[in-house]
Amino acid sequence: MPKKIILDCDPGHDDAVALLLAHGNPEIELLAVTTVAGNQTLPKVTRNALAVARVAGITGIPFAAGAERPLIRELSTAPNIHGESGLDGPELPEPTIELDTRHAVDLIIDTIMAHEHGTVTLVATACLTNLALAVRKQPAIVERVQRVVLMGGGVHRGNRTAVAEFNIIVDPEAAHIVFSAGWPVVMVGLDLTHQARATAEVASAIAAVGTGPARFVGELLEAYGQNYRAAQGFDAPPVHDPCAVAHVIDPTIVRAVPVPIAIETTGTLTLGMTVADFRKPAPAGCLTSAALELDFERFWGLVVDALERIGDPEP
Repeated sequence: MPKKIILDCDPGHDDAVALLLAHGNPEIELLAVTTVAGNQTLPKVTRNALAVARVAGITGIPFAAGAERPLIRELSTAPNIHGESGLDGPELPEPTIELDTRHAVDLIIDTIMAHEHGTVTLVATACLTNLALAVRKQPAIVERVQRVVLMGGGVHRGNRTAVAEFNIIVDPEAAHIVFSAGWPVVMVGLDLTHQARATAEVASAIAAVGTGPARFVGELLEAYGQNYRAAQGFDAPPVHDPCAVAHVIDPTIVRAVPVPIAIETTGTLTLGMTVADFRKPAPAGCLTSAALELDFERFWGLVVDALERIGDPEP
């Protein structure tokens, strides 16, 4: 039976690939897509999400815009990686679907409450402001959600600072709320996602699909790779966000282990650090896990298969 997910995102090149994977994989039932300011401002990432929906022929699913800034901090974006549009590279088509009139937080709450207990997974590939606001507005969602799978953080490394990953440090207070809310959380962080490099072989496999969406992804990865090489020196860019979707599809592809994780919200040098305590085995009932091992070939096989299944939607 397909796994029901809500995708909360800030497209973003890797968010776009995550959305395409969620749409194209038969093991996923995409219930809703929500956006939050992060990689770029809220209007830009929301337009990008709607443009990707047109590329992939996604219809009949509500899209809603959410928080335009972190809970208490000023917004910090990532134009050095994702460009001024948030999705630089390919030509973006004009959206053909309209936004849901609800705020993303209300769409998240309504969708969870409308489904049976334990059947909806929240997949977050952006900062966690929308999820934190949803928990605060309707705490009952915590016991109804199956789990939260998020791309963010890292056990041994950061990318925005030496110890903090971008999605967490943009809104560390929101991350603290989400990680400590009392629902299961799987952190798909940099230790895992830096294994998901879009190598030349990956680019060739995607190009061989030969469809419009595949060409779109190829153009995305080319621009994304150029930015990553300039900003962080990667020969092949790590494509972070679809790893969170892949974990939901098959946790043997993105493997996680239980470990207590806390969020640093006050450190001068460690703000936004995801502090994972590996000093001893996780206690019984530990609700947080960290993804550490990726099956590279099977992961990229999922992405290519999703693109093949999407085919060539009507423009």
